[in-house]
Amino acid sequence: MSREEHLLSTEIVNRGISDGGSQTFSVRVRRRLPDFLQSVNLKYVKLGYHYLIKHGIYLAILPVLVLVFSAEVGNLSREELWRKVWDSTTRYDLATVLSFVALFVFTLSLYIMSKPRPIYLLDFACYKPSDDLKVTKEQFIELARNSGKFDEPSLEFQKRILESSGIGDATYVPKVIGSSENTATMKAGRAEASTVMFGALDELFEKTKIRPKDVGVLVVNCSIFNPTPSLSAMIINHYKMRGNILSFNLGGMGCSAGIIALDLARDMLQANPNNYAVVVSGEMVGYNWYPGKERSMLIPNCFFRMGCSALLLSNRRRDYRRAKYSLEHIVRTHKASNDRAFRCIHQEEDSQRYKGLKISKDLVEVGGDALKTNITTLGPLVLPLSEQLFFFGNLVWRHLFGNKNAKGNNNNTSQLANNKPYIPDYKLAFEHFCVYAASKTVLDELQRNLGLSEENMEASRATLHRFGNTSSSSIWYELAYLEAKEKITRGDRVWQIAFGSGFKCNSAVWKAIRRVKKPSTNPWLDCVDRYPQSITQ
Repeated sequence: MSREEHLLSTEIVNRGISDGGSQTFSVRVRRRLPDFLQSVNLKYVKLGYHYLIKHGIYLAILPVLVLVFSAEVGNLSREELWRKVWDSTTRYDLATVLSFVALFVFTLSLYIMSKPRPIYLLDFACYKPSDDLKVTKEQFIELARNSGKFDEPSLEFQKRILESSGIGDATYVPKVIGSSENTATMKAGRAEASTVMFGALDELFEKTKIRPKDVGVLVVNCSIFNPTPSLSAMIINHYKMRGNILSFNLGGMGCSAGIIALDLARDMLQANPNNYAVVVSGEMVGYNWYPGKERSMLIPNCFFRMGCSALLLSNRRRDYRRAKYSLEHIVRTHKASNDRAFRCIHQEEDSQRYKGLKISKDLVEVGGDALKTNITTLGPLVLPLSEQLFFFGNLVWRHLFGNKNAKGNNNNTSQLANNKPYIPDYKLAFEHFCVYAASKTVLDELQRNLGLSEENMEASRATLHRFGNTSSSSIWYELAYLEAKEKITRGDRVWQIAFGSGFKCNSAVWKAIRRVKKPSTNPWLDCVDRYPQSITQ
């Protein structure tokens, strides 16, 4: 416990006056994210450099061949070169020249063939539910109370969670959560899925002018609700897509599954040229509604809200001019081999046989470790060379000499300060950050650990406040916010990072191909001018 004291923070809440006139208060103890940048594992840095140079052998060979050829023939006149090529008695016979040319062409071909196809994001859409589904925090508690499924202590607990959640008074929930009936039915789940998925896809096809029959790859991710036929089959049936479409349905993969679905779509586009891919990410709130009394399972009720995103990808080079972004990198981290990580977000039944998601107290620590691994692997791919040199040199120095110095100077605080690692400045690698809006506490800790500014976190905090936690689609509501604010200019790099059950942490890096003007359809258009001021109100 003494080793974990630095991970705990305290806050005085619920101040008041007792019946006897004395002051009363409660002390809330929270567990912070570990300072993961203080303990970087060298093997993940190595993995990042492996991703960086996996095609570098061809780039290294080509200049060598060109230099050798130039050195050999650079001092010869055209007549001398011609005579040496065709005269078999001289040094340069035809077979030598042809062999060199063949080697050059072969190496160049290998490089071109091994180089991945560019993947473009033509556009994306985020579903905005109708106003009759909009609720304030008070209305949310009243819906829960009217359902008759919760006792007063459970309602009071959810109310306290909402007060410090960072969620505003204009989020969306399905009406079914206010019903006294069972909400986790296939009928209710399919109804909500149809509403959010088709709403996002209708907008996407309208914006891009792409026919559903032109789509060659479809990937759908939804963690909890996985009916038969699948959600991807529902979309194919609704839009009458073609019979040879490559469709995939990802289930049970948590709030970071949107980037996993994106990675799968990218792989399919690499293997199938001249194609379009659609990725749909969402979660069904009503189907995941927990009606019991277990507090660790009531937490998801307070945060998750309705939402869905749909994006259109292309590997056609002619789509470059109409595309908004190009996909630069995807880095995925999976910690399920660790038992604590595997069970920190776990779907199970409580003592009353009610099914829900149980949130472990280890979540913050497990999440910090997964995040540390992910950003350490991502660093060599995105950081400027100067940052990489400082970071890598400092890391190697600490691994070689840091432990010795620490052992010999256990009580010397100045020595420990000198051993402090160099923390890369990720603001030099990205212009915009889309951090998964899980909760206010998580965003606060990520901002502190990564050294991000309020402006860097603006999109995430605004999304949490306006739309709540929409699971795997949250990072797309955040990018929609940046577009509505007209903050995206040509060449800007956007970092999307999400994490979820498993435990997984995944990153996607995009580069803006052009300046993105304010879209004509966007879920933020009616309220974007109220942000970021509304976050602090």
